[in-house]
Amino acid sequence: MNKILVTGGAGFIGSNFVRYVSRERPDWHISVIDLLTYAGNTQNLDGLDESRFKFIKGNICDENTIEPAVADSDAVVHFAAETHVDNSVHDPRPFVDTNVVGTFQILEAVRKHDKRLHHISTDEVYGDLEPNDPKFNEDTPYRPSSPYSATKAGSDHLVQAWIRSFGVKATISNCSNNYGPYQHVEKMIPRQITNILTGQKLKLYGSGQNIRDWIHAEDHSSGVLTILEKGTLGKTYLIGADGEKTNKQVMQLIVELMGKDESWIEQVNDRPGHDLRYAIDSSKLRNELGWQPRYTDFKEGLAATIDWYRQNDSWWKPQKESTEAKYKELGR
Repeated sequence: MNKILVTGGAGFIGSNFVRYVSRERPDWHISVIDLLTYAGNTQNLDGLDESRFKFIKGNICDENTIEPAVADSDAVVHFAAETHVDNSVHDPRPFVDTNVVGTFQILEAVRKHDKRLHHISTDEVYGDLEPNDPKFNEDTPYRPSSPYSATKAGSDHLVQAWIRSFGVKATISNCSNNYGPYQHVEKMIPRQITNILTGQKLKLYGSGQNIRDWIHAEDHSSGVLTILEKGTLGKTYLIGADGEKTNKQVMQLIVELMGKDESWIEQVNDRPGHDLRYAIDSSKLRNELGWQPRYTDFKEGLAATIDWYRQNDSWWKPQKESTEAKYKELGR
């Protein structure tokens, strides 16, 4: 296996994975297919070795685009998805198209050409937890609460059905909230960092007591590569780095690391149906496959992320004004 196709590889998590694999597996050839919607950016892939890298602009829902790309690969790593919860509440249709129909097209292509598939999903398919509930594990029932998580749950079920009904050689991973470089400024952490960099206050949804389990995108990438190479076909693995923080705690760390105080944190309207807590039990991945996260100190990883946004304003500034205009319409 040295030719892989990465769907959504120009997005945040996908491009981090492409960069990670390019560095860690220098004999591999990587193709990326991406439609380059607002969240995809070819700049995320700048500097890659062109002799081992190919970019295809295309829609995973288009059979004529996806099938030859799959046929020309040994394995497919399927990151492509619509992911922003606020956007899914405002307009669910693109989430159904990309997350459900797109995954169907990928499955049919890998079935036809007998290729290995790894499907990337999210912990949000499990709904949310109370503060003292045990963490999500691979046996947690699905209980999605937004159009985003519902369509990702649907895509997971499709993969599971194609494994059982057609013998597709696939694995699934459900990961917790990612942070790191190349993340669109609509997302929580880069939004707050770039707000300070543009002289605006941080925006805290509701009371800020919602808990997320944070993992650096590079740790997610190493987990996916471990599953791709060592995972048991047909199995699901959860990827997490024990990084539970309330949203308020994250914002307090951001203002501290950026030399501000809590007067820079402004409370805004909460998101409809805002999940209370996510938490991942990744012991199966660690015990069975020997994976360990590198970024175990969230504050250290956050400081490095802040530095990246400080040094790459030409990357995020073109996105910033329109993103904040959308949030203003929503009162958030």
